Amino acid sequence: MPHTLDALNRMAAGDFVTAIGDTFELAPWVAEGAASRRPFAAVGALHAAMMGLVRAAGREQQLAFLRGHPDLAGKAARAGALTDDSRREQASVGLDSLNDEEFARFHRLNDAYKAKFGFPFIVCVRRHTRDSILAQFEQRLRHDAATEFAAAMQEIFYITRLRVVAKVTGEGMPAVDGRLSTHVLDTHAGRPAPGMAIELYEFAGERAHRIATAITNADGRTDQPLIGGRPLPIGRYELRFAVGDHYRSRGIVGGDPPFLDIVPLRFSIAEPEGHYHVPLLCTPWSYSTYRGS
Repeated sequence: MPHTLDALNRMAAGDFVTAIGDTFELAPWVAEGAASRRPFAAVGALHAAMMGLVRAAGREQQLAFLRGHPDLAGKAARAGALTDDSRREQASVGLDSLNDEEFARFHRLNDAYKAKFGFPFIVCVRRHTRDSILAQFEQRLRHDAATEFAAAMQEIFYITRLRVVAKVTGEGMPAVDGRLSTHVLDTHAGRPAPGMAIELYEFAGERAHRIATAITNADGRTDQPLIGGRPLPIGRYELRFAVGDHYRSRGIVGGDPPFLDIVPLRFSIAEPEGHYHVPLLCTPWSYSTYRGS
């Protein structure tokens, strides 16, 4: 159960550290420092204070902290030797179920990164798809040391912000969730398109796997966001709309076979905390889309 901010503000220092000391990987000294800065008026202020302690630490302490993070899909992950948070985070994007070829690729990248920078590659995996993580790996390997140190610290900010939000409730919660939504307008009829089946796919390389399904309601919308209540993973996606079935159910024949059957909309997400609204406007013979809000 999450702790309330009020309860954390009133706890003895030792209990405070026990409650949230693991939000910064293997670094309870961060919570120990934050305990003396209470009370906090907002959850965001608590996280900012903890992050400020890391940024204010000496470089050797910062490097030791970064080096305490595990490799992505590394040997520790395969051996089950991760902290609970790291294990859940890596599993959320499938890094716990790589095949031997994929594991070998991550192993090569991990080794190249540590050889160049002296600490593990750190990324907030909950804000990425597997494809995006690999792209980040290869892009950041081209950084100079100062640029990459700053990038690693920014990823620590994202990782720990999500961990704090999972452990603490109260005033001033940081905004960490994104939302992907859609609606369908039947411009042939001049009204929303109810009862249309929709599938959402995420791409891994050139392979797509289905991650959500929905049926439009009377307003032509889905009852729930296609992705919501978490960051939108950066990556490539495709929405597939069963337009042919919709018009067949209305007795409208767009040809035999119909000119439009399944309409695919392929798009990308780059803002994990943003709102992506990807609607479909269609007739039996045409369609269009845009990014709404």
